[in-house]
Amino acid sequence: MSYYKLLGFEKEPFSTSPDPNFFYLSKEHDSALTNVLIELCLKRGLTVILGDIGTGKTTLSRKLIHELRQRNEFIFYMILNPAFKTEHEFLSTLFYHLGIEVTRDLRDLSVPEMMNGIEKFLLQKAVNEGKTITLIIDEAQKVTECTLEALRVFLNFETNEYKLLQVVLLGQLELVPKIMELANFYDRISFKYVLNPFNLEETHKMIQFRLQRAGFVSPQPLFSPEAVEEIHRYTRGYPRRIAMICHKALKQLILLKKELVDTEIIKGLVYQEGRMAMKKIEEF
Repeated sequence: MSYYKLLGFEKEPFSTSPDPNFFYLSKEHDSALTNVLIELCLKRGLTVILGDIGTGKTTLSRKLIHELRQRNEFIFYMILNPAFKTEHEFLSTLFYHLGIEVTRDLRDLSVPEMMNGIEKFLLQKAVNEGKTITLIIDEAQKVTECTLEALRVFLNFETNEYKLLQVVLLGQLELVPKIMELANFYDRISFKYVLNPFNLEETHKMIQFRLQRAGFVSPQPLFSPEAVEEIHRYTRGYPRRIAMICHKALKQLILLKKELVDTEIIKGLVYQEGRMAMKKIEEF
């Protein structure tokens, strides 16, 4: 039996998988998501969401996709690894996943021909059919120069009122110098936002949200206030790290036959992780 069922949960509360149903919308995440949706609906073009590892960018992207699925006017595609070696490889991916029809083998098409084909597709869908075509790129710090150049050209495709293609980039801060180096790309950003780690209150709310979403209904708390403070201090408010240590804490709760995650449990886990980190350094 899974540990979470022993504690009375219906689902695992602290999985690090990007499940939008377990995504706690902090004020920052809610603001970012709302603004991205507004930009997309207005067809403003380029949106950039930045944040360190573990600040919730990937889960935010899944929440965005969940929202777009509820709206019939959107045609969207998400790229999880934008490290395309050539512009042709990137454009071929778009042709395939957007369902752009071709009469020849994609390998025989030149880059200008593919650009022309994508522009015709965008005109048909955006102008004639009223669709909003959206390209979401996660791990955007991995994007290559040739892909950025193609995106820059796409952002030139427009009517007098709106951009034909909407682009959402979600990446670590290393993305900034990349887009700064490409002339006229940074200036095309319609909306940019930086996700920051949670404060103590948000850390507490995230833990409670996850517990409740997983089916925890006991009137008694599962984490003491002091334990939450210790969790925030150790994780520095990064959502992924919060989920990871809370997952370990619940397993310790069962092993130690306790009913409350206290500071002793959290400090013990922090000590263990510190020892493991030192061992890895020594082995290296």
